[in-house]
Amino acid sequence: MLESVTFPVSGVETWPWLPPLVAFAVSLVTSMVGVSGAFLVLPFQMSVLHFTSPAVSATNLVFNLVATPGGIYRYLREGRMVWPLAGVVAAGTLPGVVIGYVARVRYLPDPQAFKLFAGIVLLYLGYRLWASFLAARRVVPLDGALTGAGRPAASTHDRVQLTRVSATAVEFTFRGRPHRFNTPGMLLLAFVVGVIGGTYGIGGGAIIAPFCVTWFGLPVHAVAGAALLGTLLTSVFGVIAYSVLPAPEGLAVGPDWALGALFGLGGLGGMYAGARLQKHVPAATLRLFLAVILLGLGAHYVLAGAYSLTQATSSSAAESMRAPVAPAQTANTSASAILSQGKSALSKPSDSA
Repeated sequence: MLESVTFPVSGVETWPWLPPLVAFAVSLVTSMVGVSGAFLVLPFQMSVLHFTSPAVSATNLVFNLVATPGGIYRYLREGRMVWPLAGVVAAGTLPGVVIGYVARVRYLPDPQAFKLFAGIVLLYLGYRLWASFLAARRVVPLDGALTGAGRPAASTHDRVQLTRVSATAVEFTFRGRPHRFNTPGMLLLAFVVGVIGGTYGIGGGAIIAPFCVTWFGLPVHAVAGAALLGTLLTSVFGVIAYSVLPAPEGLAVGPDWALGALFGLGGLGGMYAGARLQKHVPAATLRLFLAVILLGLGAHYVLAGAYSLTQATSSSAAESMRAPVAPAQTANTSASAILSQGKSALSKPSDSA
C-alpha cells in the first residue's frame, strides 16, 4: 500500500491512500454547510496530482457521485431535507449542466476568464457570510435558539416541517422559526449554478448553499441536505454529458473512474461524519466555515483568472509589436525584385549591341 500506483486514464501517479485521505478531511468540514468539497478536490488534482485536462472536471463529478450519498442519507434520517428546495434545485441545475459541458469542452478548455467572474461572486458571498458571522457573535442567530455556550438548544423542532408549497413560494419551519424562499428566484439561481457546476466539475453546492443563506436567509442546518442532493443530481447528468456527448477531436474529456471513485470513498465517510456532527456545531461557526471556504476559493479563482488574463494580454501585445515587421520585410523584398528586374532590362540592349 506504500507503493505508488498509476491511473492509466488520467496518467496520475500517486499513493492509493492519499486521495481518500484528502477527500475525507475536506468532506468532513465542507459537508456541514452543504458543500461536497469538490471545489477543493479539483485544485488538489490539478496542482498536486498534475491532472489538468478537461477530464479532471468529469473525474471530480465522479467524486460527487460516490461521496454525496453519505451526507444525504444522514440528513434524510434526521428529517433535515427540504424536499421542495431539493426539487427546485434539481429542476434548475439539470439543463444548466449540459450548457456547462458545452462551454467547458468547446469554448472554455482553459476557462480562466470565467474563473475570474466566479471568484468575484464567491468573494462577495464570503464577505457577506463573514459579516453575518461577526453579527451572530452579538445577537441570536436566525436558525435556532442557542444555549449560553452558543450551541443549538435541544429542541423537538430539529426536523423540517413544510407549511406551504406553491409555484411562487415555499414556506417551512425549522427549530420553531418560519422560513420562506421565492420559487422562481431559486429556480433561476439553480440554473446558473448548474452551468457553473457543469463547467468546472464542482457540482454547484459550493455556490447554491451560500446563496441560500445570504440572499434567501435560509438556515444553514436546513439547506445543507438539499444542497448536497442538488450536487448529486448535477453530478449524475454531468458525468453522463462528459461520457456521452461529442467532444472536439483529440480532447480527453471522459472521467477517470478509478481515481474519482478513490476520492469518493474518502468523501463518503467524511460527508456522513460531517452530516452527523453538523447539528452539534453552532450556527455561527458554520457560517465561519463557509465564509473561509468561499474566501479561499474566490481568491484562488481570482488570482488564477487574473494571471491568465495578464499572460494573454502580454502575448497579444507582443504579437502586435511584431506584426509591422512582416510588411516591411515584404516591401524590401518587393523593392529588391524590382531593382533586379530593372538591371536585367538595362543589360539586355547592351548584350544585343
